[in-house]
Amino acid sequence: MEQGQIMAMDAARMALQPDVAERRSSVRFPIEQEVRYKVYNRNTIEVGSGRTVNMSSNGVLFTTERTLTTGERVELAVNWPAHLDNRCALKLVASGRVVRTDSTKAAIAIERYEFRTQGSHGLT
Repeated sequence: MEQGQIMAMDAARMALQPDVAERRSSVRFPIEQEVRYKVYNRNTIEVGSGRTVNMSSNGVLFTTERTLTTGERVELAVNWPAHLDNRCALKLVASGRVVRTDSTKAAIAIERYEFRTQGSHGLT
């Protein structure tokens, strides 16, 4: 078999398979909201702010003030776009580890989350 035929067969095989590079197990939604985050290191807690880029039930991609490191523990507080009973503002508080990062963004895999009612001061 010639090299060109082998390459064509490989391309056809790849087209029939699900995207192997896509590791996300749930759909991401383009929710852009203000986010405040805490990075937990051995003896310190660093705080920062940014904006969510997209979110899913398993993770959050958000902008950062500095480059975060893969594996760091992070807690996020996000103003939620919906209100409880159309009256009470909510925030999502999620924690997890950084799984992907670049100079201006980080993605965490959510390990734990909860919705909290939001006081009149917004994010805490």
